[in-house]
Amino acid sequence: LAQAILAQIVRDPAANSGSTALQAKRARIRRAAAMGANKVVQKSKEAKMKAAMAGGRSRKKKWSKGKVKEKLANMVMFDKATYDKMMKEIPKAKLITPSVVSERLKVNGSVARQAIRHLEEKGLIAHVGEKHHAQLIYTRKIGGDGE
Repeated sequence: LAQAILAQIVRDPAANSGSTALQAKRARIRRAAAMGANKVVQKSKEAKMKAAMAGGRSRKKKWSKGKVKEKLANMVMFDKATYDKMMKEIPKAKLITPSVVSERLKVNGSVARQAIRHLEEKGLIAHVGEKHHAQLIYTRKIGGDGE
């Protein structure tokens, strides 16, 4: 607006001749025009709303699902190959627990416990420390009877 008035004053030679009040008014308009050049034109409410909706953070933040552990497809029964592997490898291990047996042979935890009991009955592995129903810790049998 100030620039339009300033342009009109400059174009109209009749307006240039006159009193000091007119010159003061022209000076104020020039200063306002100079200051207005630095100002940023304010957006309308619609423009602000549109800019807010277009922003990247407009959607609600979704929680991450966390790290999904892949499901193990362990066997629930021994097949011939796994049974043979168990009879050959497990008695040679230093530490024998249900988790170790389950990990090595890819069998269920309950199957691993049954396998440990089976190996103990056959005398291939020895219990470590005092026997406990929940804490099945075994080791390989050393020599003939070395517990």
